[in-house]
Amino acid sequence: MSNNPIVQTLIQSKVSLAPMAGITDYVLRSLVRKYSKSCLLTTEMISSEFLAQVKGGDILKRDENHSPISYQISGHKPHLMKAAAEYLTPFADMIDINMGCPVNKVVKGQDGCALMRNASLAADLVKAVKDGTNKPVSVKFRLGYTFDELNFVDFGQKMQEAGAEFITIHGRTRSQMYSGHADWKLIKKLKENVDVPVFANGDVTSTETAIECLEQSGADGVAIGRGVLGDPTLLYRIEHYLHTGVKLPIPPLEERIEMLKQHLNEEIKLRGENIGIKFCRKFYPYYIAGIKNAAKIRSILVTEEKYDNIIKTLDLLFV
Repeated sequence: MSNNPIVQTLIQSKVSLAPMAGITDYVLRSLVRKYSKSCLLTTEMISSEFLAQVKGGDILKRDENHSPISYQISGHKPHLMKAAAEYLTPFADMIDINMGCPVNKVVKGQDGCALMRNASLAADLVKAVKDGTNKPVSVKFRLGYTFDELNFVDFGQKMQEAGAEFITIHGRTRSQMYSGHADWKLIKKLKENVDVPVFANGDVTSTETAIECLEQSGADGVAIGRGVLGDPTLLYRIEHYLHTGVKLPIPPLEERIEMLKQHLNEEIKLRGENIGIKFCRKFYPYYIAGIKNAAKIRSILVTEEKYDNIIKTLDLLFV
């Protein structure tokens, strides 16, 4: 998969957890690791500007068993990106550079997917991060900024030349945001034109879609983002199929609710009861999806502020 022995050691799995702001925090990473022992975890995006001002915080928190773990940084100033890499090196097994975030406030600041319109600056950032760490450096980007600018093959080659040792590509353009469908077939063009491992990202939400994505893209693996919401076992189940050819079922509702309770308890432990409860509201719809009266139960859960009442509501699902 890669000539770099460090990258080979890190990427033992064909599955990685894609970074998601406000989602792939310490708690969710720990839940995913509980099931998958070898997938590559990735932190939320960490701003190099933020790190220059505020050192530390919950965003850096990790456990021993979180390895292999990649810390993702964003920015457009080489000196700050180098400093961020230096600071994160003791925590990280890999440093990933965000060149794919489509969100307006990120792109307006010349970060994220805006870098796909400035390949020379993007290459300088890779070199700066390489200067700041002895860990492997990876990049995550999209097919292009718009459909008229599908420069992902040339861009990927330039990032490899600059020193990137691993690529994750989301099969959409920036202008698509998260609408439409990820184009896995296009990713094959990148895979055929670079020598580093390539993981395909976008719309992988089940074992079946993972298989289809790998077949169409020819990628070395899949990076899973939104598919993990409400199902921390997904990465493990995909790995299990790729190793054994056996498809494991989606966990039944009882198990999913136990996972949700654990998720809630751990967020409270990390953030305190008030903030932890509010933080968890975004996850409820995914854990209870597909059950009877899901909309009604969701509306109760997202407004409830007392822990005991949340647990009672969840327990009533089985009465």
